[in-house]
Amino acid sequence: MNRYPLWKYLMIAVALLVATLYTIPNFFPEVPAVQVSTNKSNIRIDASTMKLVDDALKADNVAHRDLSLDPTGIKVRFEDPDSQIKGKESISKRLNPDSKTASYIVALNLISSSPQWLTSIGALPMYLGLDLRGGVYFMLQVDMKAALDKAADRYIGDLRTLLRDKKIQYAGVGREGQDVVIRFRDDAERRKAEGEIVASTFNTDLVLKSVDASPTELKLVASVKQETQRTIQAGAVQQNITILRNRVNELGVAEPIIQQQGIDRVVVQLPGVQDTARAKDILGRTATLEIRMVNEDPGALEQAIAGNVPFGSDLYTERSGKPELVRRQVVLQGDRITDAQSSFDSRTNEPIVSVSVDGQGARVLRDITRENIGKGMAILLTEKGKTELLLAPKIRDELGSRFQITGRFTTRETNDLALLMRAGALAAPMEIVEERTVGPSLGKDNIQKGFNSTMYGFIALALFICAYYQLMGVVSTLSLGINLMLLISLLSMLQATLTLPGIAAIALTLGMAIDANVLINERIREELRKGTKPQEAISEGYTRAWGTILDSNVTTLIAGISLLLFGSGPIRGFAVVHCLGILTSMFSAVFISRGIVNLIYGGKKRLEKISIGQVWRPPTQTAAKP
Repeated sequence: MNRYPLWKYLMIAVALLVATLYTIPNFFPEVPAVQVSTNKSNIRIDASTMKLVDDALKADNVAHRDLSLDPTGIKVRFEDPDSQIKGKESISKRLNPDSKTASYIVALNLISSSPQWLTSIGALPMYLGLDLRGGVYFMLQVDMKAALDKAADRYIGDLRTLLRDKKIQYAGVGREGQDVVIRFRDDAERRKAEGEIVASTFNTDLVLKSVDASPTELKLVASVKQETQRTIQAGAVQQNITILRNRVNELGVAEPIIQQQGIDRVVVQLPGVQDTARAKDILGRTATLEIRMVNEDPGALEQAIAGNVPFGSDLYTERSGKPELVRRQVVLQGDRITDAQSSFDSRTNEPIVSVSVDGQGARVLRDITRENIGKGMAILLTEKGKTELLLAPKIRDELGSRFQITGRFTTRETNDLALLMRAGALAAPMEIVEERTVGPSLGKDNIQKGFNSTMYGFIALALFICAYYQLMGVVSTLSLGINLMLLISLLSMLQATLTLPGIAAIALTLGMAIDANVLINERIREELRKGTKPQEAISEGYTRAWGTILDSNVTTLIAGISLLLFGSGPIRGFAVVHCLGILTSMFSAVFISRGIVNLIYGGKKRLEKISIGQVWRPPTQTAAKP
C-alpha cells in the first residue's frame, strides 16, 4: 500500500543527483577575472593566444588562478581585484603593443570560481541581475519619426525604379514630410503610374492621392498606411535591439540584458561592467551609415553655398573643410553591410575601413558606380541626430562586394567605425534618456539580505513544522529543502537571471510549498481521528490531499503565467521563478515526500502509530441516564 516500485526511487535519486550537481556552482563565489576577445574576423583566439597571455602574466609576476578558453575568448581568474587590474595591464601591453591599433578586447569581468569538472558538464551558476551584481543601466529611446522618414526614402528609390522599368515619364520624385510625392507634366502619365503602383506590391503599403498644384504641375502623393507605419516602428525597435546586443557582445560584456520597454524604448543592463565609459560610448553613438550620390549639377553647389539649397539635396562640409552638395536619395544603407575591418592602406599606410556588403548591396553598388564613373559618392554617418559627411570620393571604377573607406581617420576612429558598421545599422537613431550605475558593494548587500531573508524564513518554517508535526514535520522540512534545491538547479540549467524580485519569488515558493505539506499532514490526522489504521491513513491522506493541492497550484500558476505574458522587466523575472517554484513544489511535496514516508513506514506490517503530533479526537458522548 505504502511502497514505491524501484523505478520511482531511481527517478527520485536521479532527480536529486542532477539537482545537486546544478545547484553546487551557485555556492562558489565570483572572482575577479580578465576576459580576452577580439572584434576582428581575421584574428583567432586559440592556444597560441593563451600562451601569450600566460607569458605576459609570468613576465610581470602577476599571480593568477587559472586560464580557460571558450567560444567567447580567454578568461583569466585572479585572487583579488589588485591582481586583476595588474593582469589586465600586462595582457593589454602584450596583445596590444600600440593601443591605437588594438586587435584584442581586454575587459575586466567577474566569473564563477566553480571547478572545471562542473563547468565541463554544463553546471553553471545562475546569472545575477544588475541589482545583485552591480553594473550599468541604460534606457534608450528610438526616434520613431526618423524610422518612418527612412522608410519613405526607401519607397522613393523603389518607386523611381518601378517608373523607369515601366517607361513612365515623370518630372521628379521627392519626399514631403513622410509622404512620397511624384511630379508629372501629363495627366495620362500620372494615371498610368497610379495604375502600375496599384498593381504592384506597393498597394499593400501605400495610399495614393492625386493633387493638382497647377495645370503644369500634377502630383501623385503616396502616404504610408497606418498599419504599415506601426509595423515599421515595431521592426525598427526589434532591429535596434538585435544590433545593440551585437554591439554589447563585441565589447566582451558578459550576461547583458537587452529588452524592449514600452513602444519606443529599450533597456540595456550590463551587470558586472566596470569599464562603464567605454560601454556608454559605444551604445550612445548609435551611428548609422548611408551612401548617397553627390549633386554635381552645374551651378548647384554655388547656389547652395549662397543659401538656396536645391530641392532633394543637402549641403554638408567634409572633414577637410570642403563643402559638398549631397542628394537625399539613399543609394545604400548600413543594413547591407556584412563585415567591416579596420586596417591600413598598403600605399599610404593611413588607417582605413574595409567594408563588405551582401549580394543585393553589391548589385546596387555595381549599377550605381557603372553609371556614375567620375562622379562623387558621399559616405555619411548619422550620430545622435547629426549627419556627418565622412568623405566624398570620386568613383574611379565599378565597385563590387568590397570597398574601402578612407578620410583622415585616426586608428581609434577606424576601430570604432568598423565595430559599429559590423554590428549592423540601426533602423532609427537612439538617444540615452536615462543612466544609472549600481555599485558592486550595493549588489553584494542585496544578495546578503535576500539570502538571509530566505534562510530565516526557511528556519522559522522548519522549526514550526517540526514542533507541530514531529517526524512528519521533519519529512515536510526535508521535502521543502529538496524543493528549494530543485528550483535553484532549474534556474541554473535555464541560465536564468536572478534579481531581487526573483529572490522574493523563491521566498514565496517556500511558503506555498509548505502549504501542500500542511494539507497532507492534516488529511492524515483526519483519517486517524476517524479510527483509520495508520497505513491506510497515510495512503488516504496523500490521495485525498492531491486534488486540493492540484486545484490551488493550478489557479496560482494561471496568475503566474499571466504575469509572465503581460508583465515586463522585474515582473517577468518574478513570474518565471514563481511558475517554476509551483511545479517543483508539487513534485517535492507529493512525490518525493511520500517516497520518504514510504521508506520510513512502508516496511512495517503492523504499524501502531504515526509520529504526526497530537491527534485531537472529539470526546465520546455517553448516553443520558433515564
